[in-house]
Amino acid sequence: MAASETTSILLVRHGHVPGIDPATFRGRSEIQLTDRGVREACNTAQWIAQRWRPTVVYTSPRRRCIDTGNAIARRCNVLSQTLSQLDDLDYGQWQAMTHTAIQGQFPSMYHRWRHAPQLMRFPNGESLQDLLVRAAEALRVAEQRHREQTIVMVSHDSFNRALLMHILEQPLSAYWTIAQAPCAINEISITGDHPVILSVNQTVHLQAVS
Repeated sequence: MAASETTSILLVRHGHVPGIDPATFRGRSEIQLTDRGVREACNTAQWIAQRWRPTVVYTSPRRRCIDTGNAIARRCNVLSQTLSQLDDLDYGQWQAMTHTAIQGQFPSMYHRWRHAPQLMRFPNGESLQDLLVRAAEALRVAEQRHREQTIVMVSHDSFNRALLMHILEQPLSAYWTIAQAPCAINEISITGDHPVILSVNQTVHLQAVS
C-alpha cells in the first residue's frame, strides 16, 4: 500500500441488550436489542452518516450486531454483510449465565478471568488468544479489500477490546483496561502497514439516549 493511501475503520459495539445489567455472559446467544439499543443504533447511524462516507458495513453474525449495522447501512445508503471473524467470544458452558452465578459455582476460574484473562480458556469455549487471531484477520480484510475507503465494523465488547489491544501491541493481560460502551465508536486509521487508533469509546452521540 502506498504511503498516501489511508483506510479508515469505524469500529462500533452493538447497542444495548438484555444481560448488560445484571451482567451475563452473552457470547453466541441470540438476543435482540432493547428499545434503548434501537435508539442508540439510530443515533449512531445518524452520527456516522453526517461525518463519514463508509462504503460498506460489516457485522458479527449475531442479531444484535446485524440490527445495529443495518441501521447504519440504511442511513449511509450502503450494504451490510456479516463477517464471521467479528463474532463474540465463545463462552462455552458459561454462555447465558450471570456473572454472579459463575462466581458462585466456579470461583477460582472466575477470579482468573477477572485478574488474569490471558490465562483463561472458557469450558468448551474460546480463549482470548483465539479471539485475537480473529481480530487480526478482520484487520487484514479491511486492509486488503478496502484500500483508501472508510468501512464500519459492528462487533462486541470482547472483540473490540481484542482488536484495539492488537493495534496497540498490548498484552492480553490488559484486556480489562479498555472500555466499550454500547454503540461506542472507535476510529482507526491505516496508512501503509501502520494502523493508528484515533479515538476510543466515543459516546457523545448517545448523550440524548436514555
